[in-house]
Amino acid sequence: MTANAAALLIQHYVDKFRRLPWRSPPGASPPNPYRVWLSEVMLQQTTVAAVTPRYERFVNRWPTIEALAAASDARILQEWAGLGYYARARNLIACAREVARRGGFPRTAAELRHLPGIGAYTSAAIAAIAFGERAPAVDTNVRRVIARLHGITEPGRAEIERLFLDLMPDRPGDFVQAMMDLGATICRPNSPRCGECPLKPECAAFASGDPKAFPRSRARKARPHRHGIAWWIERDGQVWLVRRPAKGILGGMAALPGPEWTDDPPAGQSPLGTVRHIFTHFSLDLHLVAGAEPLGEGWWHPIAKLDRAGLPTLYRKAAQLAVGRDDRLAA
Repeated sequence: MTANAAALLIQHYVDKFRRLPWRSPPGASPPNPYRVWLSEVMLQQTTVAAVTPRYERFVNRWPTIEALAAASDARILQEWAGLGYYARARNLIACAREVARRGGFPRTAAELRHLPGIGAYTSAAIAAIAFGERAPAVDTNVRRVIARLHGITEPGRAEIERLFLDLMPDRPGDFVQAMMDLGATICRPNSPRCGECPLKPECAAFASGDPKAFPRSRARKARPHRHGIAWWIERDGQVWLVRRPAKGILGGMAALPGPEWTDDPPAGQSPLGTVRHIFTHFSLDLHLVAGAEPLGEGWWHPIAKLDRAGLPTLYRKAAQLAVGRDDRLAA
């Protein structure tokens, strides 16, 4: 791979870069590390389209890391509701408070790795974009781009990181974001738009005639299926809500009360209806059952204001089923 490839990629980024609220334009001063960190946490397993409006709400409400660190867990979790992968929100809270305690973000990928919820990719992305470090920010999209460029069917992480750094020019932040954009918009998994790719002349996968073959797809494991019960306990226009345990699936989030989820469907119940939800490692049928008395520690919440309760998507869908009208639970 030649140095000209990096120059072609950077020029393509200058001409075509995605204008996103957490980015600085190509060649400009690096963005605030708080904004880079927040966007990277939100973008884990979540699309840019879904993240953008939620990111803007977050920074409007908490414009600095200190402001976020000072907010209560409940308020942050309420604002996060609907974004999914709620362990990210718990790590977000812990990380914000640690950074505020330190007086700012560390400036290297190695130091950033010590913060809660920050792994190899996120630390490298923050270090490269916010601080200009030559750090190998390799996510799924970047891995695919590098593997196709070099015609690698089964790339190892160390190999991809080495090739990534070999190609990186003197503008690490722009290069990392250029790679991200290329993988997300052009070098796509199943429908690569090779005709628009600035690296096509040097791409081994394109030269092979079958770019989709690189890297080789991994076989997906079957997703197990589970069952749960959510009690709908209504009184005087209010519904009883509880908060899930701090650790585990949907940890710390507002929810309808109910027992632990199991592998078997509930017996002897007459559900009002059932909602299906897909988690990363399993699918769930949540059976909504009418109840009479409050269960567990919780609070009464007005049904007409459930959009302000911070319910995650699973329980929002169950509540919509109970009230029978989506307009009462508008986002």
